[in-house]
Amino acid sequence: MKKLRIDLHNHTYLCNHATGTMEEYIQEAIKQGIDIFGFSCHAPMNFDIKYRMTLEEMDIYENELFRLQEVYKDKIKILFAYEVDYLPPYLEPKVISKNVDYFIGSVHFINKWGFDNPEFIGGYDSKDIDTIWEEYFDAISKMANTRLFDIVGHIDLIKVFKYLPKKDIKEIAYDALKEIQKANMTIEVNPAGLRKPIEEIYPSYDLLKIAHSLNIPITLGSDAHKIEQIGYGYNEALALISSVGYKNVQYFEKREPKVVIF
Repeated sequence: MKKLRIDLHNHTYLCNHATGTMEEYIQEAIKQGIDIFGFSCHAPMNFDIKYRMTLEEMDIYENELFRLQEVYKDKIKILFAYEVDYLPPYLEPKVISKNVDYFIGSVHFINKWGFDNPEFIGGYDSKDIDTIWEEYFDAISKMANTRLFDIVGHIDLIKVFKYLPKKDIKEIAYDALKEIQKANMTIEVNPAGLRKPIEEIYPSYDLLKIAHSLNIPITLGSDAHKIEQIGYGYNEALALISSVGYKNVQYFEKREPKVVIF
């Protein structure tokens, strides 16, 4: 297995909360020595529409991505993906039917509450924190059960604002990790949490340790929304996964996992 640097979770200006052109992202990735770079912008759905591209803009996204694949084919491998919000019944068939390299499945909403959005942080005051965490990981379990997605995005995103449960997090999350294992999904190690109030990579050491014990594969994604965030926290992510015992990571081509050492 060849040693490669990968970054599979990156957004574009089309989601309306990211900056920089797609070509600038690729140029920065090349500068950083990234070998495999995935665009996985927020997929359209008929909910929370101001934070995602429209159905009509999918063509813009895909055409530019495919153009860049051709232009930079001798310098970097560019992968085609979407980050899809798991929020029934808003899953968009026109997205799920796409012939992508991979889908990142993420939970950003609990019963339509955008728990990771600072605009709605007040929601934490109206409900028991343990219940919030349990509902979040129940949604992660249900997402895995759909068998629609390849990668679990920022699996413990619920910790973003540092509202931590009284119950043992490992106990709350264990059933979800088992469902991810059954679904043959991959978990991303996402350093974006380092720049959030929690100041911790997604997932935590404890959850990643359980994932390793269950032989759940991992991948890497910076969750970049700005050019300067490409490759963010890469060394910290490598240190974390090494400390847990992982020796390799995955990426996907046409939904097929490829294993590389790091």
